[in-house]
Amino acid sequence: MTAQAGFTLRGRNPDVLTCIANLSNDEVFTPPEFANRMLDTVAAAWAADHGGANLWANKSVRFLDPCTKSGVFLREITRRLTDGLAAEIPDLQTRVNHILTQQVFGIGITQLTALLARRSLYCSKHAKGKHSIAKGFRSDAGNIWFERTEHTWANEKCIFCGASRSELDRGATAESHAYAFIHSKDIKTRLIDFFGKPMQFDVIVGNPPYQLNTDGFGTQARPIYQQFVQQAKALDPRYLCMVIPARWFSGGMGLDEFRESMLGDDRLRSIDDYLTASEVFPGVGLKGGVCFFLWERDNAGDCRVSTHYKNDPPSTAIRPLLEQGVDVFVRFNEGVSILKKVMSIETGGGALLQLPEDKRFSHLVSSIGAFGLGSTFKGRDKKSGDDLKVYRNGGIGYISRSEVTKEQHVFDKWKIFIGRAAPGTGNRDTYPHRILSTPFVGEPGSISSWTYMYIGPFDTKDEAESALSYLTCRLTRFLILLHKPSQDTTRRVYTFVPRQKWNKTWTDEELYARYGISAHEVDFIEKLVRPMELTRDLLDDVAISESDDE
Repeated sequence: MTAQAGFTLRGRNPDVLTCIANLSNDEVFTPPEFANRMLDTVAAAWAADHGGANLWANKSVRFLDPCTKSGVFLREITRRLTDGLAAEIPDLQTRVNHILTQQVFGIGITQLTALLARRSLYCSKHAKGKHSIAKGFRSDAGNIWFERTEHTWANEKCIFCGASRSELDRGATAESHAYAFIHSKDIKTRLIDFFGKPMQFDVIVGNPPYQLNTDGFGTQARPIYQQFVQQAKALDPRYLCMVIPARWFSGGMGLDEFRESMLGDDRLRSIDDYLTASEVFPGVGLKGGVCFFLWERDNAGDCRVSTHYKNDPPSTAIRPLLEQGVDVFVRFNEGVSILKKVMSIETGGGALLQLPEDKRFSHLVSSIGAFGLGSTFKGRDKKSGDDLKVYRNGGIGYISRSEVTKEQHVFDKWKIFIGRAAPGTGNRDTYPHRILSTPFVGEPGSISSWTYMYIGPFDTKDEAESALSYLTCRLTRFLILLHKPSQDTTRRVYTFVPRQKWNKTWTDEELYARYGISAHEVDFIEKLVRPMELTRDLLDDVAISESDDE
């Protein structure tokens, strides 16, 4: 058997990296096919910036995966370089040694994933072992570094990642989930500790951990993927390509600064957006979808935005990341056109995509927990005297007026109640869907627990029912979708929704005509937004609430 054949047969059919289970929804293994799609994007950008040159035929380019798990990116990079450098370095062993010792580097996120990545890359968990395809390493780690890192606690939180001490200070026998790459104030200096010398990387690529659990009301999760992106940028690579949740487009806990920095950076040259995460990571539920982006240090300009949904052809446009007057990324290319039409009518033709104060529907939407009653509120079973009716999780309760001190001015007005979280299929996105939980009219003398927000108040039942009909319209809910990063439907997601006159029953046909929505745009809206049938959908939502309440 030749040396060439011996190396080639290291491949497996089926590929073992398509067969392993994910660690969790936070630490997801990247399928080889998708990793290669990202690498294709980097290679195309390199060729465009270097007169058509082949990235994989350059023996001086250095690659880093700062959050390696299965080692798929490093393995696929090595495979491409092995083919691309064949002419310049004909001897296979010499070529492989050069690639693995001089060009390809990784940082494991856990001891387990570091071992897995070494086996994927070196065909041995020991880089200098007898079965390793690399020759010349001085350590078993090779160029895939991992050492246990501890959190740095202050006021019961990690100063680097914000992890809760009560959750993750579990002793030396349990995984700390203190990822070394983001637990440093000076990542360039820290790389010397990792690899023994100062390092400059041309390409950084990877799939970082997405979140950590934190303390708080209920179960919360703090995003951390943005810290990997920021640290990678601090290393000043020529190209940065990562796959991350898409929630950062318009929301997410602690992501405001990250969103502002990304959307204000004209070196973010492409975004491939996948509406359903399971299309990228089979079997993984991740609300809001995922995206991968390409950032180019030396090449500024508008961004190529491609939206992927099921087997439909991708929708692709070259456009700025921020439209005038908008502080979030408008996710759908078609959505930009639709939003501009709505804003043009509401603003009198101005270029600014921002509603005047007196036309903002969001001013009718309450804050979460507006009446100060928690999600576990039950109340009394029967009404006594002038008690308030409380719409709560799973049913109705009653409470004395004197016990509620907030929002007293709306007690005896008509209102619309709507769940603060939209129902879905587990933690997955499915289209078309309703976008909102089913709203219903609340009579004078009614309030709600934390489970519901209110919209209003209205002086008459007719006004409330008019606003209710407006919320059932697909165009209204599509405008909400443009600003909605997750299942939570806070006041902020109504930012693009204009206020109407509440003197009629609103229909989509009338709204489409009012704003000049084209037939193609109508088809697009109705592909994403499901009709809302108030009676049936309300019963579905009640069933969900009662199930949750148990």
